[in-house]
Amino acid sequence: MNSEHLPRLTPVGERCLAVAFGDQLSVEVNLRVCEFASRVRAAGWDFITDVVPSFVAVGLHYRPEALPLRTGQTPLTALEDMVMALLAAPPAAGITGPRTVEIPVCYGGDWGPDLAELAARAGTTPEDLVRQHTEVVGRVFMVGFAPGHPYLGLWGDAFDVPRRGTPRTRVPAGTVAVANRQCVIYPYELPGGWNLIGRTPLVLFDPTLAEPCLLAPGDRVRFVAIAAPEFAALQRHGHA
Repeated sequence: MNSEHLPRLTPVGERCLAVAFGDQLSVEVNLRVCEFASRVRAAGWDFITDVVPSFVAVGLHYRPEALPLRTGQTPLTALEDMVMALLAAPPAAGITGPRTVEIPVCYGGDWGPDLAELAARAGTTPEDLVRQHTEVVGRVFMVGFAPGHPYLGLWGDAFDVPRRGTPRTRVPAGTVAVANRQCVIYPYELPGGWNLIGRTPLVLFDPTLAEPCLLAPGDRVRFVAIAAPEFAALQRHGHA
């Protein structure tokens, strides 16, 4: 996608407009995605029913019948005009910056059965691979696939590995997994083909809370290595 033609606005059905800021995953593109999503929420448009940030685009779900129209406008062209005006305007005051969230992880063993294999593939030790994983402050690019399921990045070459050829049918809740320099955390037991390196006792998704997802797009995440006794203690105190 040529940067001279960004952002690109594309209708997705009759009630959604995708606003794309690039076509390749990068921190810079995702920063623009999350900043725009925040600006739409701050605008308080009552015809918007959902704002969905992804890796490179924001999906704006809207009610066509509720859009204010000028002569000659359709709901789509009215929304497109409002989006372009919002992008051209100075950022609104009061938009908060990203949070930094610490995620405790017990690495290797039964919690991360693929850690040793990945370390050998990278020509290093499991301990060094854990060091590399915890040194990076990851960015939540998006939450998707399942409720509360974050996609984070980007890590170094040691984590530039494909997904496994045969997915597991059951991956435990809280499992931290990597592929393609990215990282995910399974919010509950799910099938998956990523490489499992550890597990957190934190609850990633709780539908009973006002904010059910622990992580949101744009958050910064720092993984902290913990030992098995601390993992068990956190579980006993209701963190998982």
